[in-house]
Amino acid sequence: METEVISPALFTVNNLWLMIAAGLVFIMHLGFATLESGLTRSKNTVNILFKNTFIICAGIITYALFGFNLMYPGEFNFISGVFGFAGFGLFPGAADMTPAYADGGYTYWSDFLFQAMFAATAATIVSGAVAERIKLSSFMVFSVLFVGLVYTVLGSWKWGGGWLDALGFYDFAGSTLVHSIGGWGALAGAMILGPRLGKYVGDRMHPIPGSNIPMAAIGVFLLWLGWFGFNGGSVLNADPTLVSLTLVTTCLAAASGGLVASFVSQIVFGKPDLTMALNGILAGLVGITAGADQMAMGSAMVIGAVAGGIVVFSVMFFDRIKIDDPVGAISVHLVCGIWGTLAVGIFGAMGSLEQLGIQAIGVAAYGVVSFGSACALFLGIRAVMGLRVTEEEELEGLDFAEHGMHAYDFPTASGVGISAASAGPASARPVQQPAPALVAESR
Repeated sequence: METEVISPALFTVNNLWLMIAAGLVFIMHLGFATLESGLTRSKNTVNILFKNTFIICAGIITYALFGFNLMYPGEFNFISGVFGFAGFGLFPGAADMTPAYADGGYTYWSDFLFQAMFAATAATIVSGAVAERIKLSSFMVFSVLFVGLVYTVLGSWKWGGGWLDALGFYDFAGSTLVHSIGGWGALAGAMILGPRLGKYVGDRMHPIPGSNIPMAAIGVFLLWLGWFGFNGGSVLNADPTLVSLTLVTTCLAAASGGLVASFVSQIVFGKPDLTMALNGILAGLVGITAGADQMAMGSAMVIGAVAGGIVVFSVMFFDRIKIDDPVGAISVHLVCGIWGTLAVGIFGAMGSLEQLGIQAIGVAAYGVVSFGSACALFLGIRAVMGLRVTEEEELEGLDFAEHGMHAYDFPTASGVGISAASAGPASARPVQQPAPALVAESR
């Protein structure tokens, strides 16, 4: 789209679409909050919601102060192709509000807003995997550093014009740059924290059911809605052909992922599992994100279907090796993010053995640095201020221990409300045992 042929009307439409897309991506944070709170215990609901509230607020501020200029440095003025910094703050020039900026797709302010919504997502992915046992203050420090420094520097390698972009690595909307980076952080956190109390005893895995499956379902459908902006907005203009193609491939992959995960759970567990179907939808969405702008209808469905199958077995695998991920974030975002990135080299318009190799190099590079950085952050935070709550606090629930409040009132015969957080350890209260497949998602 050439700058000289962009009319004021088209410039306005392009810019408007990106702002709408930013709003849809913002809605995804509500989706993450409801999904995580639904798949965890009610005594930790306030803590989950607080973390998600903090992430979006802190993420926007850090991205404005320095993150945006780390991710889009203009030139790599410290280490060529690897690290650059354009300075602190947001200082657009007069031309940055005209079609001269970004080939008439959007203004500087819309650019910042859209990218800021993406940035906070990486820490939100980590939040679910470390839920119910991490200290609030420690997670807050981690999320600021991970979003502000790790995500932005790594993002510059591709989207900021760095060395992976020069190599030809392709990631349209972030199967690796957003989801796998967050997934590697989630894996590091889950490994270093260890499992929740009572999750694994000897060789047995004990189910820890989620508290609100309807809320989890609402969260997934909010995320699916938000993905219209996540992928559709990544076209970076309102091109009707490309935006509509992207939205169709996104939907087809999500639907295929949900169906296959449902069927696989039926075969493996004997009954169709709703939580697996929901994560299958998310798996399809994550899988298609790297190449949503260049896939044919059949390819999009295959990518989503494979992701939907992968996520079921991945959740089972991490349970088998005793890595406790209460919401399946590692399986959805890391494992399916890797699959989606590699799928570009298989099914994409540029698909070839050479492109597949380039995609694999990108996956490996992001994996090593993301995982290593997250481990360093978690271990450093643990050494300085501690990482995990006490056993007593975990049994009591983080709502009461960390916040002194609770999400739900349950009236007693005396009329005095009690909370799930203050009602004693979860093991002391009767719970309905879930279907076998629910074990994987509500761990």
